[in-house]
Amino acid sequence: MSGHSKWAGIKHKKSIMDAKRGKVFTKVIREIIVASKEGGPKVENNPRLKKAIECAKEVNMPQNNIKKALQRNNIGIPRITYEEIVYEGYGLSGVALIVEVITDNKNRTVSDLRKIFSNCGGNLSEVGSVLWMFDRKGCISVDKSSTDEETLITIALESDVEDFKNELSSDEYELIVSPSRLSAVKNVLKEKHIEIVLAEIIMISKIQVSVNSDDAKHILKLVNALEERDDVKNVYVNFEIPSEDIDKN
Repeated sequence: MSGHSKWAGIKHKKSIMDAKRGKVFTKVIREIIVASKEGGPKVENNPRLKKAIECAKEVNMPQNNIKKALQRNNIGIPRITYEEIVYEGYGLSGVALIVEVITDNKNRTVSDLRKIFSNCGGNLSEVGSVLWMFDRKGCISVDKSSTDEETLITIALESDVEDFKNELSSDEYELIVSPSRLSAVKNVLKEKHIEIVLAEIIMISKIQVSVNSDDAKHILKLVNALEERDDVKNVYVNFEIPSEDIDKN
């Protein structure tokens, strides 16, 4: 697999499936709580909170759950203090990983992450050892059925989009923008009635590592194990894995 598109699509579909088991509910609730505490409870003044609530609706979270999450920072309601932490590590073949977490127990989380990495042939590393290999970017996935390539390329050129991707095996186009341009480009697409599948701030690797099929299985096992944890928000990797190996997992 090369690039971000297919992996992002798989993660998105996987999240919808996980939501049926309640796992994504926990992740989204934590994000709502942290976003509300960071930028305030008013959605119109808090882009991060707006996105978190949009995610909650995408996975069909009951409105009452969203309301309770927003109330968690109010006076008189028992509080759990969440901390946002970024961990860095390596898997087999020197594949670099960034793991973003939201946790109420840092010691427990780091201990569990070390165990997961170790079980899959990897290891956590020092701060800064991996981050330099990635750039922070905005990523917008667009349903191909809602527009054509020529139209989208024209919009991209007029909107200062940094990169446009069209993988033949994907049902989506992908636009890469600077984080500060994410909201503006989203608004342009909405005005053109173009369907946005996913829009988020991500980490894109500057250095891609090719891996063989055997190592690919262990790396995918590592990524899946990390994403299964309730306190893990995002996992980013810099691998190139054949599509058939991803499809098997």
